[in-house]
Amino acid sequence: MPFELRPEPQPTLRPEGEYLQRAWAQSVYPIARRMGVPITLPPVSPQPHTHLAFEGYQFAREHGKGNEYNERVLEAFFVEGRDIADVGVLAAIAGEVGLDERAFEEALRTRRYREAHHRALRHAYEEANVTGVPMFVIGGQILTGLQDRETLEAAIDDELVGS
Repeated sequence: MPFELRPEPQPTLRPEGEYLQRAWAQSVYPIARRMGVPITLPPVSPQPHTHLAFEGYQFAREHGKGNEYNERVLEAFFVEGRDIADVGVLAAIAGEVGLDERAFEEALRTRRYREAHHRALRHAYEEANVTGVPMFVIGGQILTGLQDRETLEAAIDDELVGS
């Protein structure tokens, strides 16, 4: 579900800044190591706004490739450090998952999916009550922010026992 922590015109954070360096060193990297997830603090500075990537998701979803596109965007940003605010980068990613790059790029340049993205954001903010990311809904439990494997497994176990 699309969610923007800092939508335009709000400024985004800089990866070289103390806050992100500390947060990643204390939280993200230790959890990622324990879970075997290859992730790095992307060097793109300032961090990109994500509305175009999310508009690209709307295109991909409409063409049956939403999940593949999202996985590839996350990998491109958090593993490869690519700028996911760049239309060319996003179009290349679309092509990698089997979407028509030219049609995808045209859709982003014309902002064809802007309203679909805004509807998805309204749903996230107003109906699903998303207040932060990541957010996990496991049965009746809502977990916001980074969670370790044990916490997630316990929530799943609690839900299975209660079912």
